[in-house]
Amino acid sequence: MNGNSAQKIVPVLLSGGTGSRLWPLSRELYPKQFLPLCSDRTMLQDTALRVSAQPGSTAPGSTQSGAPAEVAFSAPLVICNQEHRFLAAEQLRQSRCIPRGIILEPAGRNTAAACALAALAVTADDPDALLLILPADHEIRDADAFRRAVAIAARAAQAGRLVTFGIAPTRPETGYGYIRRGHSMDEADGAYNVAAFVEKPSLEVAERYLAEGSYAWNSGMFLFPAARLLAELERHAPAVLAACREALEQGAKDLDFFRLDAAAFAKAPSISIDYAVMERTDRAAVVPCEIGWTDVGAWSALWDVGSKDGEGNVVVGDVLLEGARDCYVRSDNHLTAVVGVENAVVVVVDDAVLVADRSQAQDVKRIVDRLKAEGRSESVSHRRVHRPWGSYQSLHTGDRFQVKSLTIAPGSRLSLQKHHHRAEHWVVVNGTALVTRGEEQVMVYENQSIYIPIGTVHRLENPGKVPLTIIEVQSGSYLGEDDIVRLEDVYGRN
Repeated sequence: MNGNSAQKIVPVLLSGGTGSRLWPLSRELYPKQFLPLCSDRTMLQDTALRVSAQPGSTAPGSTQSGAPAEVAFSAPLVICNQEHRFLAAEQLRQSRCIPRGIILEPAGRNTAAACALAALAVTADDPDALLLILPADHEIRDADAFRRAVAIAARAAQAGRLVTFGIAPTRPETGYGYIRRGHSMDEADGAYNVAAFVEKPSLEVAERYLAEGSYAWNSGMFLFPAARLLAELERHAPAVLAACREALEQGAKDLDFFRLDAAAFAKAPSISIDYAVMERTDRAAVVPCEIGWTDVGAWSALWDVGSKDGEGNVVVGDVLLEGARDCYVRSDNHLTAVVGVENAVVVVVDDAVLVADRSQAQDVKRIVDRLKAEGRSESVSHRRVHRPWGSYQSLHTGDRFQVKSLTIAPGSRLSLQKHHHRAEHWVVVNGTALVTRGEEQVMVYENQSIYIPIGTVHRLENPGKVPLTIIEVQSGSYLGEDDIVRLEDVYGRN
């Protein structure tokens, strides 16, 4: 990059994880990247906004430390699980971010496949593109330092290198992989050849790495020349590349999304880009940086980055502390009191409570594994379930009946549908409902109700400009969500 020119970079936002170590807040159908964990925005929104600001402007988290870097980003490409498609699209819309595209994965296949998909999709239009690979669940507090690191990495990538970002370690961390830097690159001041990738070390080894000063944490963020990445995948991970190429060729456009062919994508080996390419290529480079980075992988990480009181506690929500020290306490809906404990994590949500030693926060995943093994819904979803038209929440369930609260966004509507085993009674609490019931359409206003018999074709719409709130009483022999026969659906869920 010379003079006033700026390298155009395509951000690729990887949003396919489930965040099981942040249970009970993070669930399979509503994982951590869609939650506001580090700011008022969700992590996906913060990641998108971080790469949408123009050179010289202040991106989210910016500390304005030093001159802003001369880099320019194109619209981001988002890769996410197909179950999260409407969450991702809506959160980007709220952030006024128009993505280049949203690719839907029918199943998780790790980061090598995601990177291959991005490279194939982008090079179809721009063979010379640079891809900035960003997990959507990372916190970066110094956005200007991040942009400067990206500018350095872009120069290295233009020289044909596959670049990773190495985080200057602040402690002897045993939960991260490390990168040992080699000699500096002539083509990019501030970039280095990678001497070695190192697995997660023991505490003794991590302390030595910290003292030596030539090691950095492996951040999982990369900047690749797209065409070079494809060549390296062909060389080192051809099965991944072949499966992704077929999945794209056999895939199809669906509304604002692109659906991969499920059978083809299932052939892709589940392997990280680190193992598949970075540890095998002779073109790996690293840009060491200090950007206020945190991999928000566990509750202990949120304690690390949180604003602490005089006793070292991080508090979110309606919480009272007495004699507590160095704790992370979060309560979304209930008054939570914590007395006389240290180094604890306490998280309270509607349907679950977590209490853990902060040093064992990584082991929360074991609880999620047990919930899955027992077939319990608490690993999958919250009581409030989000849909493209709004959300619903189960209030009470009994023998042959269930009560729910539905919130329908202005201008939205549910599918035209029927049920074989249940009837429904709707009471309008707030707003105005337009109800299709058989051959008739009925306007239902606040404090009015309407009955939908078993087997009747029906639809619920919100024609107004304020959210519509409905109390729904279901009754019948079977009340499962799979007793929905969709006849017409604007969201493509038929």
